[in-house]
Amino acid sequence: MKIGVVVHGPNIIDSGYASKIINFLSENNEVHCRLGGTMGRTAVIDASLENIIDISHKLLPSESLSLFADENMDIIFLLNYGKSSTTGHVFGYKVFNHYLDKDFNENIPLIQIERPGEDDGSIVLWNLPDDKKTLVYDIISQLKSYFNLIEVSPSEIKKKHFSNLDTIDINKYKGEVVKRRIHGVSPGENILVNGTVIGKSISESLTLITEDGIIVDIIGGKIKQHGVDKLGKIDLKTAIVKTGLLRRAEVSPRVIGHESNKNIYKIGYLDHAAEDVYSLKDMDLVVTVGDDTTLLASDILFRFKIPIIGITDGDLDKVVEKGYKSNESVIFQVQSGYDDKIGHKVFNDLFNSKSFFEVSSDSSNLNDIISELSLEIMEIIKYMKIKYIIK
Repeated sequence: MKIGVVVHGPNIIDSGYASKIINFLSENNEVHCRLGGTMGRTAVIDASLENIIDISHKLLPSESLSLFADENMDIIFLLNYGKSSTTGHVFGYKVFNHYLDKDFNENIPLIQIERPGEDDGSIVLWNLPDDKKTLVYDIISQLKSYFNLIEVSPSEIKKKHFSNLDTIDINKYKGEVVKRRIHGVSPGENILVNGTVIGKSISESLTLITEDGIIVDIIGGKIKQHGVDKLGKIDLKTAIVKTGLLRRAEVSPRVIGHESNKNIYKIGYLDHAAEDVYSLKDMDLVVTVGDDTTLLASDILFRFKIPIIGITDGDLDKVVEKGYKSNESVIFQVQSGYDDKIGHKVFNDLFNSKSFFEVSSDSSNLNDIISELSLEIMEIIKYMKIKYIIK
């Protein structure tokens, strides 16, 4: 039997259960695995699973489901480990509905395994064709028994989390209004939309509101206007919304290095888009802009032995429990609110508005390039008469 497994996020990997479930399914079946999410990729590398779980493409979970449907799998599994059963089940519901809007194959069973190893660990049969019931229930009963999972129906999830319509008055807004309820939130958590921190929760009930595609209100939270401005216009219905830490486990990073051209050094630029950092894993040095972008990028690039020059302003939201950075890295912390302005000037003047540039290794070594580039950034900061410290 051909089985497709979509592994979502770092926590199912850090828990060890992604590997356990894949091994269980592989005993008598042909199993293919894909992953989505930047921090999930990092967890795969740390767990030495990159030869088992495909991390070569940046895919949404619903996109991975569609690919497996195109490849005519007999069964597709979605593995997740939410911070609660609520967040996990709501995640599964939304992924399934996005999958319905893509290349949904009604003949392929879709099964979610959520929070295995926990007391509320569960299994959800999102799609079960009549002619596959015997096949599915046989493997489901084995999984339920082996991993101590309870079965939760899609109708239970829909009734519990999506039956009550939001009663928020939208008449005070003038443009096209979209509102979205976020489930399983705890007070004091960061709210990330498409990887950008746009606010912080102050209650367990949270609703985001956009007007003409711009976030204008957070019911049950506080807006971080700087983040909203950086995020810009979005489609709230399809945006990726997360709360809390992107990766909760404290792990020992696995350093694997990167391929480098001996004749040239590549210097990349990353501005408030940390989820794109894997596109820079073949660089030799990366300039990053923004506190959380710098934290995430340095942590990921540490595994590839790539130092960074970070431009921050001390407005850190702490989106991971602990971050690492290469010893050669340099961090500039400028006055609050000026990291974007410095970054924009660096991008225009030093990168000529391009995503990377190259330096011949005949003329400099990497440490020299870090020193020279740091001095040039320092001159830009001084020219703009902005206070700074180097960390």
